[in-house]
Amino acid sequence: MDIGVLTALLTAVVGVVGTLMSALLTQRAADRSRQRDQERTEELRDRRASSRELRACYVALNTSGRHYLAALNDQLHALGQDAELPRARQRLTGARDHHREVYAEAQMRLPDRVLDQAAAVSHGLGAVYGMLRRLDEGAARPGDSPAAARAAIGSLWARLREMRREMRADLGTSGSDSGR
Repeated sequence: MDIGVLTALLTAVVGVVGTLMSALLTQRAADRSRQRDQERTEELRDRRASSRELRACYVALNTSGRHYLAALNDQLHALGQDAELPRARQRLTGARDHHREVYAEAQMRLPDRVLDQAAAVSHGLGAVYGMLRRLDEGAARPGDSPAAARAAIGSLWARLREMRREMRADLGTSGSDSGR
């Protein structure tokens, strides 16, 4: 066989193999690119779902805290009014139970800096609840009084606003928060 023919044959084989490999490598690169795009899309979807779940947890915690505080305030106003007291007690018990459920879920989801504020609010709510129950039952401790309960409720509204600001900052919500 002539060297020229062998060279031509070898060149043809290399050309065909190169063309086939090029198509294969292009297809493989396109598959990897599609896979990366799909992974990014799934990751974005997961982050959005997680953000929605966290936002829903924040909303539930804020709402339950506000309802619990309103029920504490109603209980405070109902003290000494026998006609209003049973309904206020029932509302307070329901608000307390609901807040405990929401707070228990929040403990599993919230970042530490928000959880610290939520814990302080929850502890304060429980302390005022205990004070009002003792006042209602006629078993007040030193320092328990309607005025002390009113002051504690006022400070809890401020703590709730601070907790909400921290939640909004965590969510990246811009704009001012007047607390209302």
